[in-house]
Amino acid sequence: MEIAKVSETGQVIIPPEMRKTYRLGVGTEIILTDTGKGILIQPKPPFTPTTLNEVAGCLKYQGSPKTLEDMEAAISQGIQEKWHDCR
Repeated sequence: MEIAKVSETGQVIIPPEMRKTYRLGVGTEIILTDTGKGILIQPKPPFTPTTLNEVAGCLKYQGSPKTLEDMEAAISQGIQEKWHDCR
């Protein structure tokens, strides 16, 4: 547990080891959450959360559609190559 003081301007200094552990560099945005028992401080994620539907199709495939058989064959080949490399 670390103890810090709040300055006259409301600033709190996070100890260097904690800043390093949680990658809180200069300018890092943080999220402050009122838990009812105190304040939870978390680094803001660098990207907004997305769903598969939002990103699916962003890399267009240029070629003929693959059949299930083509995909099964590729998976089987990958497994065989991986198994062969593990010997």
